[in-house]
This record gives sequence, structure tokens and C-alpha cells, in this order.
Amino acid sequence: MASDSGLLQSIKYTRGQQFQVLDQLRVPQEHVYRDIKTVADGVEAISTMQVGCLSIVADMDGKGFTSAKDFLLYIEIQVKALIDARPTAVNMKREGIRLINFVKQQITQTEDVAELKTRVVNWIEELVKTDLETNKAIGKHGAEDIIQRAKTEGSVNVLTHCNTGSLATSGYGTALGVVRSLFQNGKLEHAFFTETRPYNQGSRLTAFELKYDKIPSTLVCDSAVSWLMKTRKIAAVIVGADRVARNGDTANKVGTYQLALAAKFHGVNFYVAAPFSTIDGNTASGENIVIEERPSTEVTHIAGKPISPEGINVWNPAFDVTPASLITGIVTENGVIAPEDLSKRIDEYNAANI
Repeated sequence: MASDSGLLQSIKYTRGQQFQVLDQLRVPQEHVYRDIKTVADGVEAISTMQVGCLSIVADMDGKGFTSAKDFLLYIEIQVKALIDARPTAVNMKREGIRLINFVKQQITQTEDVAELKTRVVNWIEELVKTDLETNKAIGKHGAEDIIQRAKTEGSVNVLTHCNTGSLATSGYGTALGVVRSLFQNGKLEHAFFTETRPYNQGSRLTAFELKYDKIPSTLVCDSAVSWLMKTRKIAAVIVGADRVARNGDTANKVGTYQLALAAKFHGVNFYVAAPFSTIDGNTASGENIVIEERPSTEVTHIAGKPISPEGINVWNPAFDVTPASLITGIVTENGVIAPEDLSKRIDEYNAANI
């Protein structure tokens, strides 16, 4: 489920039989899947709300609930655990709240717990299916805009950061989905991607995906991106997002801000690729986004072995915020939005979905 045949699958799911996710901590050395049987398993493996919600499906299978109220309380507790696991990711919270509200609405129709469980499973499976369709639309819109702005009939070189592909979504990817779309349409000359220190999502996960899909690509050190833009005719930088503020400021994996600064200096178009659900109309600007910090050992150790003197001070933010003024366009399933038009588009979307 959640992937086209031939493309890398991050999720293997069959209703009532299995739910597995690719164990990203063992990539690229091993290509193995881990069973997800509880929400605790989902929290540990979580990369998307799709993984989190499917873990609820696995967790509640076989569980007994005394009443509809008991079932709702269970859903609320599990959703909170998933949201707390990824506080910067606004769509994690949004989809979790949608699930809770869905259950509340369904309870007004029936209090039969077995029927409620079935409806929740249907809702979650539709969420995963919709995510894949959304990612393909993002890929299409982003690829078309890149080619249009590049003003070329040929192919282009692009640069991406972190992992935004099948391993970070329910399939295809966001920023990496744009790369895939360029490749599938014969418009990609070469994809460059950063190692993404300190957790190395690029060198471990993006490298694994691009090699798996036989997409022409090259890994570069984070510190080499400015020289890359100067010497390799990069048409666009494409990154994902954990949260986009109303004014277009974007929180994403740490290192994104410096990519945007380098792109601006070198005249390279800079895109943020994310579902519209990642846009947080309640957050005015990046100043209001709280940035998570990660353990110091991610910087001072590799594979459990120290590479820095013991006791050294470490600052390890997981994300940074790129100002809207550095962003060419925000690529969503609804098209490419200029940052200065984002607030209006949010209001239009909200008005249409009241």
C-alpha cells in the first residue's frame, strides 16, 4: 500500500494482517521492515502522521472498549502521543485533531464500538491514499514550474536537502517527489543532495532512495553547497517543510536556511515543497515557531563511537526557519504559491472548507 509498483515502499500495510515500516535506522546497510503493533511502536518509528495513524489501527486491533466514550478517550490519548513525538510538524497536529473530531462526529451517529473502529480504519486508510495522491500533484506542479523558470527545453540540475521521499511520506515524496517527476518526464539531468548533518538523512536515506530508483544523483557535503551552486549550473533548490507560517516563513531541517541564502546569492530558484496541510495560518511568522533541539550525541558520536572530546558543549537544533523573502515558491498539491500570496490563499482555503 501507498506506493507505485517498482518504487521504494516505506510502508507495507494490509488491513487486519500486517503493518510494517522500513527501518530507517538500518538503512542503507540493510533493507528490512519492522512490525508496528502498538502506538508506542509508531511513536518510535514515526516520520509521518500516516505512519502514526496506521499504528493506531494496529494498536486497537483486538482491543476491547467498554463504550464509545471509552473508545474516544483511547483515540485522544494515542493522538496526543503522536503529536508530542513531532511538535514542530503542524500537519501532525492538524490530522490528529481531524481524527478526534471525526470520531466525535461518528459517535453522534452510532455508539457501536465495532462499527466505530471500522469507520476509523476506513478514515485512516483514506488519509494514506490521499497523501500519495497529494505528493504526486506536488511533484507535477514543482517540476513544471522549475522547467518554466529555467527557460529550457532540455534537462536541469537540482539540489535537495534531508529526506523528503517515500521514506518521509506514505509514498513518492514532496521535494523528492519533484525530483522524481522531473526524472520521469525526462527533464532531470542530475540531482545533487546534501548529507544533512548531523543525522545524515541525506547520505543514508535520500541516497538509498535515489539509488533504488536509478535516478542520476550525487551526494555532497553540507559545506560544499555554495561552491556547487557556483560551478554546476543548479536550476533549483527544492526542500520540504515541517511548518510554513502565514507569511511564508518555513521551518525545515536544519541547514535549509543556509541553502536559501546561498541560492539567493547565486540567483538559484528556491522552492519549498509541502502539502497545503503543512501551512499553519495560525502562526503569523517564523518568529512564532518553536524549534526542537536534539541530543548532543548526534553531533559528538557516529555509530555510537565518540568523534569529539568528552564534555564539549553542543548546540543541536533540529530545524531552522527560512524567511519568506528567500523563497521563490511554495509547491503544494494546489499549485505553486508565491510567499506574498500565501495569506490570501489560506483565507480562500479556509472559506471553502468551513
